[in-house]
Amino acid sequence: MTYVDCRRMACLLIVSALLIPVALLPGCIGHPENKPTVTVSIQPQKYMLEQIVGDKWDVKCLLGNGANPESYDPSMTHLLNLEKSKAYMRIGNIPFESAIINKVNNNNPGLRLYDTSEGVALIKGTHARDGASAEADEIDPHTWTSVRNVKKIASNMYEAMVEIDPANKGYYSRRFRTFLRSLDSLDTAVDSILAPCRGDAFMVWHPSLSYFARDYGLRQIALSPEGKEMSVEDVGRAVEAARRDSVRVMFFQKEADSRQAQTVNAQIGSEVVEINPLDYDWKGEMLNIAKAIAAGHRHE
Repeated sequence: MTYVDCRRMACLLIVSALLIPVALLPGCIGHPENKPTVTVSIQPQKYMLEQIVGDKWDVKCLLGNGANPESYDPSMTHLLNLEKSKAYMRIGNIPFESAIINKVNNNNPGLRLYDTSEGVALIKGTHARDGASAEADEIDPHTWTSVRNVKKIASNMYEAMVEIDPANKGYYSRRFRTFLRSLDSLDTAVDSILAPCRGDAFMVWHPSLSYFARDYGLRQIALSPEGKEMSVEDVGRAVEAARRDSVRVMFFQKEADSRQAQTVNAQIGSEVVEINPLDYDWKGEMLNIAKAIAAGHRHE
């Protein structure tokens, strides 16, 4: 073989080596991994469901970060994502969920619907102001702010996924059991942190921690049960209650109007702690809330 022939052979080998990946590339692009979709209402649900489904499903969430579930109006994009989903897992008892169910169900009659708070011992009347009868029977929707409730919520999610996708039951079962063990550990940790605080009161703008308080023997004082601006009389009553119950911690959600909360706090001198019970980092929020209450107790 001549020198020229060798050069030609080498060039052909180089070109072939370059063309092989290019030839394979269209096949890769043409067949992307299309995961089936399931939609949930809030970010903590997304966190919980992803612990169970792993990489098998794409979990979409209707409520974005910073949105208020009390006044949320889903965008057209969110509704279209929901209509394309295999299932919708609501947290239950949040007004916007009920408002969209019929519309979405009409557009996608095959959409599977699940209430993931089914079976949870519900609390009523936390949104009532001074025993107002109109809200006395209203269900507190913040079920996910209880680690013990989340064990039931996760169980409902697991059973729903097995119904939707029975072929992957073993995969979901292993992940579900692992998640339950982590919830048991979290509950033990929070219970230990709050053990010295039994009977303590804390203040919060909106009554979002009712189930948390029930779990660990605490008392929640809500500044604005209805989430609305307070009257002068309401502010006075809140200050009186906080002083009477030696409140040392005031939890504040960033989407709420801070002015009145600051007015109350200026008169009672509590520690203001910003929380986000709707954050994806649900586990971190539960620990932060417990640590803030314990810190307030130590400074009494």
